[in-house]
Parts: sequence; C-alpha cells; structure tokens
Amino acid sequence: MGKRVAALGLDIGRKRVGIAGCDGLGLMATGLMTLKRSSFAADVATLETIVKARQVELLVVGLPYLFDGSLGTQAREIQRYAKRLGKVLQLPIVYVNEQCTSVEARELMQAEGVSPAQNRGMIDRKAAALILQQWLDELRNSSR
Repeated sequence: MGKRVAALGLDIGRKRVGIAGCDGLGLMATGLMTLKRSSFAADVATLETIVKARQVELLVVGLPYLFDGSLGTQAREIQRYAKRLGKVLQLPIVYVNEQCTSVEARELMQAEGVSPAQNRGMIDRKAAALILQQWLDELRNSSR
C-alpha cells in the first residue's frame, strides 16, 4: 500500500463520539479522544481542528447493523449525524459494521485492568479505533 491513508474513525453515540486516527501507512488505528457531544456546531469545531491537523481525507463511521443486516433506529440516527458531518467537513464517509465494537472495547479494557464503568470515554475511543482498524484491514486485504 503505497498511498498515504488519512482517515478518521468515529464511534458516534448520543452523548459522546469516540475518535480514532491512523498512521500514514494505514497499518494501525489509535484512539485519539472522546468528544462529549453538546451542540452540532461545537462538535464540528472540534472535529474540524482534528481534520485539519491530521489532513484527514475520509471519515470511517461505525454503524450498528441489526443481526439480520438491516439498519435500526440508532443506526439511522448515526447516519443522519454522519451525513451532516461529512457535508460540513466536506469529507466522504465510509460505513463499517460495528455490531460488537463497544463490547470488544470493554473486554480489552478489563484485560488491561481498567474499569469500563469509570472510563466510558475510553470505551468510545477504543471502539472508534476498532472501527477504523477493521476498515484499514479490509482496505489492505482488498489491495492484495
């Protein structure tokens, strides 16, 4: 993979947005921060700063598909929010099935001896990193 990868992973929830970035080679996703949602304008201002600093070219958004593969109410809310973000930030959006990322993030934290209950923001960051990593892995595998 010779092309630079500049993507931001987002785990969008009603109260918080987990944000993850990746290295320029697209090998490794890392949780960057958790945005506590307030107003859409404030959310955009924070994300704009990150997008500019990291020269982001794409948003990778986790969508919680239902087990039958359809989109539920929560997924449709996330899509609406993500589309608004993409439009304002002028970035394309790719959706990734994030069915179990928050559960996986909690398990990783427990394995590290960190209490998920006391570190909800960390769950969101880790989930965003898992979403982005899943997309990076798929991208790498498809280019082989």
